[in-house]
Amino acid sequence: MSEQDRVRWDARHAMSAADPESGLPPVFAAHVAEFPVTGSALDIACGQGAVSIWLAQHGLHVLGVDVSPVAIATARNEARRLGVADRCRFDVVDLDDGLPAGPPVDVIFCHRFRDARLDRALVDRLAPGGLLAISVLSEVGGAPGPFRARPGELTAAFADLEVIAAGEGDGEAWLVATVANRQAS
Repeated sequence: MSEQDRVRWDARHAMSAADPESGLPPVFAAHVAEFPVTGSALDIACGQGAVSIWLAQHGLHVLGVDVSPVAIATARNEARRLGVADRCRFDVVDLDDGLPAGPPVDVIFCHRFRDARLDRALVDRLAPGGLLAISVLSEVGGAPGPFRARPGELTAAFADLEVIAAGEGDGEAWLVATVANRQAS
């Protein structure tokens, strides 16, 4: 990611640091029961850590990654404030360089970030039975753009997974899917 993009994200997160978001985004509310309550999670482009903290509060050990040092600092502070710092780790990561190295995880969560170059790495990083929850900006009900998914793009990109639920509309596409019938490597 360019330094200009990093500065832009830092500025955006600095403005909202006093009032960070909380919990699971509404698009996933009907699918809370699909999320495991033990194991590990990777929160991609975690921002200020709202979902990472929610996952930790529900029993998972979470690594949240984001390009913004400002967002990561807020996430760490919120995790401490809410008593889940022992279950959350936050790292500054430029996802243009790929996913950070690590073992397979039980949950990968990605909200409002899209880089199709990471699709295969996301699937490969899931543990057997692992859950992917992803939402991105979409051209369906929204304007076309370089960071918006085309109609059907998410379900096609993650066709190797068993889709639990998916949808598109109002400028957002989302998917909840699991690794089905894959043997551990």
